[in-house]
Amino acid sequence: MRGVIHPFTQALYEQDGSGNICVTDGDRSGIFAINGRWISGELLEADPHLCGWVGGPIIANHRLAASATTQAPRPDEQLGVERIGQ
Repeated sequence: MRGVIHPFTQALYEQDGSGNICVTDGDRSGIFAINGRWISGELLEADPHLCGWVGGPIIANHRLAASATTQAPRPDEQLGVERIGQ
């Protein structure tokens, strides 16, 4: 599984494949919902923000999307404004 290490606690946050987050801190671990609510395991607390980030949908970066690679029209073309001198 791929995951994220919490910057303060050094715990590993990973998706478990069923929509929950597996948090491992040393030899203790726990399963948490995407909102950080405890489900099972020895570890009873998790960062709800990191659970949501790790468990959330994977969205394509808008700067790398295919439509973002084309050149955007100039603002005057978007508004249909005629350029002076043309």
